[in-house]
Amino acid sequence: MKKGSATVAQLSEFDEIIDVRSPAEFADDHIPGAVNMPVLDDEQRARVGTIYKQVSPFEARRIGGALVAENLARHLHAHFQDKPKHWRPLVYCWRGGQRSGAFVTWLRMVGWDACQLEGGYKNFRRLVIDALDTRPTTFDFRIICGPTGSAKTRILEALAAAGAQMLDLEGLASHKGSVLGALPGIAQPTQKHFETAIYAALSRFSPARPVYVEAESRKIGRVHVPTALIEAMRAAPCIAIDATREARIDFLLRDYAYLGDDVADLQFKLGCLNRIVSKDTLERWQGYAAAHDLPALFTELIDQHYDPLYKRSQNGNYQRFGEAIRVPADDLSPAGIAAIAEAILATRPQAEVSG
Repeated sequence: MKKGSATVAQLSEFDEIIDVRSPAEFADDHIPGAVNMPVLDDEQRARVGTIYKQVSPFEARRIGGALVAENLARHLHAHFQDKPKHWRPLVYCWRGGQRSGAFVTWLRMVGWDACQLEGGYKNFRRLVIDALDTRPTTFDFRIICGPTGSAKTRILEALAAAGAQMLDLEGLASHKGSVLGALPGIAQPTQKHFETAIYAALSRFSPARPVYVEAESRKIGRVHVPTALIEAMRAAPCIAIDATREARIDFLLRDYAYLGDDVADLQFKLGCLNRIVSKDTLERWQGYAAAHDLPALFTELIDQHYDPLYKRSQNGNYQRFGEAIRVPADDLSPAGIAAIAEAILATRPQAEVSG
């Protein structure tokens, strides 16, 4: 390895990780914890690329070099004036080429021990893909099952608060998984960024202890759970939350209360069910939305849509659902959820929680 360079295995050795790609590239995905300091912004990168293809590589480098120098000077002045001499950053671009090379050259000229990531983001992406193909098989997953409204995500949070390992796929996907699952004002990550977040979460887990995860379909909103992970989940033992219908409706009214704030959006989401429910049913549900009658809407959604769908999907997708440990629940308040988590942890040796 040449001086001033580092591999993806050395990411943790640096004080800061700097992504010098364009903002659009950074938004698509980036190394966890990296800060974006582009040497070319989106418009500049597109302009230089066009010149490279339509005029000449030399002309593109001549114009691009001037733009890179301007942006580097701005970053050096705005972000690095307080960095001590022993500060050690790692810099990367798409594949460890000229953009990160130029940035590292200037940082090293100042006197910092800056390094360029070999192979850039492309090598990190390869690491993520390889890990997601193999690492899921090393974990002892425990699947939290239950029909919509069973507070599964809140139960996962309570398990984590009690010291258990927990993978919150819906949290990483910024989506609750159902037709009404989009979160207000929060965009879902790209598929690449979702996979990177899963990789980062799995990297923190010990294979010696169980990992609790909610039963999911392959798709959460617009992102997909990686194949090896969903297959490992579907073969894992299940814990079924047998919550009463009344407790589930009460929980949904609290957890999805925000749906009543935007009637048009709620009606649009309900309209996505037009292929699986009758026209009369859909009109009635959209009428409930217009009238802000969420209790009536959620009650019918549970009885006529979510529960029938759950019975089909869990039995068909999760191989060990029939032998699931069953945890009764008639209280899905915060205190009730904490009690459910305690009951789940009591189904295995306490040493697994703190070991």
